[in-house]
Amino acid sequence: MGQETQVDAEMQRLLECAARAAENSYSPYSSFRVGAALRLSNGETVTGTNVENVSYGLTICAERSALVHAVSQFGPKIRVVAVAVANLNHAASPPCGACRQVLAEFAGPDVPVAFPTTDGTRVMNFAEVLPMAFEMKLK
Repeated sequence: MGQETQVDAEMQRLLECAARAAENSYSPYSSFRVGAALRLSNGETVTGTNVENVSYGLTICAERSALVHAVSQFGPKIRVVAVAVANLNHAASPPCGACRQVLAEFAGPDVPVAFPTTDGTRVMNFAEVLPMAFEMKLK
């Protein structure tokens, strides 16, 4: 999945924010504790965590939770400039397909996305994470 790159100090701080958010995970069914942190173009950082539901399809992932938090706090014109995902279970956790598509609404192709893999942390450009995003130009 793309080239692995070095995690710089800025991304490391974002990963730490994501790990702190994962501590608040509501995951009584899977025990899969994930957190996400988004750096926004206004310099703010917002976080989210996964919130499970007994009806699994209603579960929200950490990335979408963070994005909803960002829009709720700063409005619909926000833009994401970096994404970090942490998993307290030390499992590979790239953003799922739904999260990738929802992030595509607010993140450009060059936005770095950091996430755990089976052999460490990987940082990839968003265009590599979701190479064929569904897009629609709004008038």
